[in-house]
Amino acid sequence: MYNRRHFLAGATLAGLAAPAIVRAQGILRDFPFKLGVAAGDPASDGFVIWTRLAPEPMERHGGMPLTNVPVEWEVASDTGFRNVVAKGTELARPELAHSVHVEVAGLLPDRPYYYRFTAAGERSLRGRARTLPAPGAKVDALKFGVAGCQHFESGFYGVYRHMAREDLAFVYHYGDFIYEYQQNYLYDSGLPIRPVRRYDQRALIDVTDFRAAYAQTLLDIDQQAVRSVHAVLSSFDDHEIINDWVSDIDNWSIDFPGNDPESASPEVFMLKKQAAMQAWYEHMPVRNALLPRGGMVALNREFRYGDLMSMQLLDTRQYRDDQPCGDGFKPACPEVFAKEAQVLGRAQEDWLNKNLARGGATWNALAQQVTMMSLDRRRKSDEPKKIVNLDSWAGYEAPRERMLSRLGGLDNCVVLTGDEHQNFCGDLVLKDKVVGAEFVATSISSGGDGSDKRNGTDEFLKLNPELKFANDQRGYLVCDVNREAWQTHFMVVDKVTTPVNNLSKRATAMVENGVAGIKMA
Repeated sequence: MYNRRHFLAGATLAGLAAPAIVRAQGILRDFPFKLGVAAGDPASDGFVIWTRLAPEPMERHGGMPLTNVPVEWEVASDTGFRNVVAKGTELARPELAHSVHVEVAGLLPDRPYYYRFTAAGERSLRGRARTLPAPGAKVDALKFGVAGCQHFESGFYGVYRHMAREDLAFVYHYGDFIYEYQQNYLYDSGLPIRPVRRYDQRALIDVTDFRAAYAQTLLDIDQQAVRSVHAVLSSFDDHEIINDWVSDIDNWSIDFPGNDPESASPEVFMLKKQAAMQAWYEHMPVRNALLPRGGMVALNREFRYGDLMSMQLLDTRQYRDDQPCGDGFKPACPEVFAKEAQVLGRAQEDWLNKNLARGGATWNALAQQVTMMSLDRRRKSDEPKKIVNLDSWAGYEAPRERMLSRLGGLDNCVVLTGDEHQNFCGDLVLKDKVVGAEFVATSISSGGDGSDKRNGTDEFLKLNPELKFANDQRGYLVCDVNREAWQTHFMVVDKVTTPVNNLSKRATAMVENGVAGIKMA
């Protein structure tokens, strides 16, 4: 039986039975590639390319027949596909919502390629992805993006059209690709406003519901634009299932007033989690090893960009102990300091330590979901006690200190985080020693338009001297990395409540090679 202590190495599609194949030309009622294309999990010799056949995306089964459908794919070194370097045919299976995950290999390192799909006599739009440099190759520069938290109702995705125009090697998406609920009202300066658009369903329960939420999200053309030009390192956080879940615990159903705690039993929640993780896999450009098993996804993996950067992509949800003190933003209780508490789980923590011990890269990056800095969340001078976010590492002091101690034994450690719907950056401090830097990316749309500073930001910064920058606009990060320094640019837009917006660089923060702290440029 799977529980929060288990750690899965991965899965493959081997052994799935193959029902009859339909030669699909002429049998589909409409264009089958309405959800676009994507690439992800790049390696030095290839990447994953993805699409899903869905001529009627919001209909049950996407408007597809319940049988296997062959999908042809091509990869070329040029935009006109005159030099096709790899091609084949993959089956789109009804069991996986007719999604296709092709693991392309045999390509040359550190260069762009173009890909496309053909099915039922129709051709997809063209996608682009870049391979990683060869393992250990000398690399002088890297530029990549960080994004996430994209509540469909809170704002349009015009941010992504700006990101699509950036020259990036890849994008790390930290999670909250969908949200599991429909909102009646949003708030701007404390006043109610209508959502800019609506999810089709108020809540997500089974795999059909989750598939519909992904389909609605992927129908957005700006979302398709960014996925078609940048390979994605896909992760998930909480809203892919339900707010603040960890392990086999549905905290939202337990804690929300008026809910029946019995409806959140671990056994029932694992059924919902299994449905949610299947739908996540079906819509993300990830390898077959991430196919869910028993509702669990082997999310954590390592990416190395030559000898310049190693990136450990971590999972801070599936193996974590329950949030202490009843969750939320409140003063720490004794549970915060429990010595046996886990965030990553023992097996993932051991895996991480072994990877970090390998060395071989100038920069050590950890890509994960929840803030590692233990920030005092008070924004008013008359609040008596320090308030912490118990759904972050600040709620788990023992594993947080172990992590900071491990980073303290390494050079050039940078942590990349999301979840907050705000831009932050600051020093990671253990016993008055700076051991690393953390960059927290704001949301794509969650939180609405926002403003340059939330109320009380000056007090917030004063209470947290390790924090160097705080901002409440929507946008993304661009990490510009070379051998001398790591620069993170905070790219923000003026609004998300309209489809078109204006982009600007709000701030740049820098970490120098060999110096653990952050400097604002």
